[in-house]
Amino acid sequence: MNKTTYSDEHSIPLIDSVSSRRSFLVNSALGAGALTLGFHVPGFAKDSSKPSAQGQEVEVNAWVVIHPDDRCVIRIARAEMGQGSSTGLAQLVAEELECDWQKVSIEFITPGQNLARDRVWKNMSTGGSRGIRESQEYVRVAGAAARTMLIQAAANQMGVSPSELSVSKGVITHANSKRSLNYGKVCADAVKLTPPDAKSIRLKKPQDWQIAGKPVRRLDTAHKVDGSLKYAIDHRAQNMLYAAVKASPVFEGKLKSFDATAILKKRGIKSVVKLDDYAIAVVADNWWRAKTALEEMPIVWDEGQNGQVSSQSIASHLEEGLRSEKNVFADTNVGQFSQAYAASSQKLEAVYSTPFVTHACMEPMNCTVLYTPEKAEAWVPSQNAEAALAALSDATGLPLEKCEAYNQTLGGGFGRRGGPQDYVRFAALVAKQYPGQSVKVLWSREEDMTHDYYRPIGQCLLQAGLDEKGELSALSIRVSGQSINAYLAPHNIVDGKDRRQLQGYWPEPGDAQFGYSVPNLKIEYAMRNTHVPVGAWRGVNTNQNSIYLEAFMEELAKASGKDSLAFRRTLLKDHPKHLRVLNAVADKAGWGRTLPSGVYQGIAQFMGYGSYTAAVAEVSVNNGKVKVHRLVLATNSGHVVNPDQVAAQVEGSVAYAFDSLQAQSSVLNGRIVETNFDRYKITRMAQLPKIETVLAPTFDFWGGVGEPTICVVAPAVLNAIFKATGKPVRSLPLQNSGLELV
Repeated sequence: MNKTTYSDEHSIPLIDSVSSRRSFLVNSALGAGALTLGFHVPGFAKDSSKPSAQGQEVEVNAWVVIHPDDRCVIRIARAEMGQGSSTGLAQLVAEELECDWQKVSIEFITPGQNLARDRVWKNMSTGGSRGIRESQEYVRVAGAAARTMLIQAAANQMGVSPSELSVSKGVITHANSKRSLNYGKVCADAVKLTPPDAKSIRLKKPQDWQIAGKPVRRLDTAHKVDGSLKYAIDHRAQNMLYAAVKASPVFEGKLKSFDATAILKKRGIKSVVKLDDYAIAVVADNWWRAKTALEEMPIVWDEGQNGQVSSQSIASHLEEGLRSEKNVFADTNVGQFSQAYAASSQKLEAVYSTPFVTHACMEPMNCTVLYTPEKAEAWVPSQNAEAALAALSDATGLPLEKCEAYNQTLGGGFGRRGGPQDYVRFAALVAKQYPGQSVKVLWSREEDMTHDYYRPIGQCLLQAGLDEKGELSALSIRVSGQSINAYLAPHNIVDGKDRRQLQGYWPEPGDAQFGYSVPNLKIEYAMRNTHVPVGAWRGVNTNQNSIYLEAFMEELAKASGKDSLAFRRTLLKDHPKHLRVLNAVADKAGWGRTLPSGVYQGIAQFMGYGSYTAAVAEVSVNNGKVKVHRLVLATNSGHVVNPDQVAAQVEGSVAYAFDSLQAQSSVLNGRIVETNFDRYKITRMAQLPKIETVLAPTFDFWGGVGEPTICVVAPAVLNAIFKATGKPVRSLPLQNSGLELV
């Protein structure tokens, strides 16, 4: 059974993460007659809506809705893709609101609503583990402001001072007279009041939380269990058409010609639509007919020079960047590495490599669009609903105010649905051919896996010098690989320098700091791009960079003759938060204890997305079969809104990190080889070990939880393999070293 505990430094009871997740809460149904309460945040546009004719629906601000029967609806702007952030955000609002959690439900807003109200809900993007940490303050202020107004309304009704009132679970009580009023009884009066100045609001301290900080049940569990939760792939409309798509199998290739004569005679086939200059769609009355017809249709592609590219040629391209002086920049240059390295008692050098990997979302890319010359609507699973709205507007030619995107619960995102909205664009282009009729464009699994925005491929040259005491005196790290920014956000590259690919190696504190103190340190990046499109992949860049660094640290520890933990502790002395999680995980795992015969421990630490993480893996290797028996993971995310959801995110990161150990998207003749799960190795349940999670919050910052832990899982496993076999694994996937995860 997987366990979640808090560090012993915090007197918080143990939490059984499995049993907590198995129970569920049935959401309260939404109803009519709601009153919205809120406040005006500086920088927000205050809503100018007025009470309805019935006087029952009044919005002062957009976050909190109180029903006359005390039900509370909390509006959510961020995407939900299984990570539980919608429940966490609701907890933060409810904590300050002091409502009855058992009467809380959530409601997702649309980007069109956000646009119409001058982005009152601010950023709707969900990525970089920012959903809660970026919005926690203003949503808490919203709850507190609503509570203040409700209390004032009750005070006015009772004829007493607000200071004489207390509130608990949506019930406002006057202790002296023993009178009480529920939120539902005062909300109509509350919305008539002037909202409090946001600067006057004092938020609760974490030690006083009653709803936030607790392992409350998720608000979407019941809908998943009973099957009522709808994903975008489930959307249906009357007389809906379906389309299957196919893009050039070689990236940057062009559509040269096609012959639709035969398939247009087939039953249910409506048309063939060219999508830009590199893709094509077949439209039919059901998706299977569209897909099979598309597979049968003769298509000629202009592959260009990229049709000659292979994994081997890409590897050679990256290898050149490891030692070249061209198109290289040093992000960190402390001391004198070259001189210190030359004077070292021991010199070590290694090259590590990681492949392209795909997102492999269980719900393939899809989008349904209903287009008319007056309005375009999309039902879409997007990590960035505002970007989806923009893509819909661009593809249809309609202004933003005539478009709307209804973001659905995502069947996996992991970064794929955050930036590029190509699936929205394709659906809009097809739907534009059928005004007034809904069209669902659904990618096949093969299309989804061979037309991704992959995790960037990379190689890393590491050189280090140890002095006569076995201490690290010089370290050089050069990453050679593809740039996400070069493909998706070139404006973020300044003077040819892209710091994004060095996440986890940054010298400054805050988001992804390099934790080790090395007197002579040089960290460089050589941008070596390919024709393969790349994008954010859960734990962007930190999951590769941690492998390079932490696996090499294990090699250095062995060369120094020191224990893996002790070697790292010395180097982390100037970074207490890094050291804290390392110590926490070592204590929980029982580092150095006697293990069963053939089982070895590996350890790793890293920082990413504002959080500090560490891991210990217990692994055995027999005849090339790698079995991970136990993983202990420590996280300091500063604050913890829902420990059960943090544990769930940590456990989910293990599965994703295991993908990075055994999967690859290789290239042959310019195209991706692994077209489905028969060739692309995703993690199976049987491969997952016992997982124990240690939460070690310091309550002095807000970090992320969705991505950080991924980066320490793989290197901890690799370091245990190194101890078991005596050979470092420097090239992934594991099969490159004759190993297999079982």
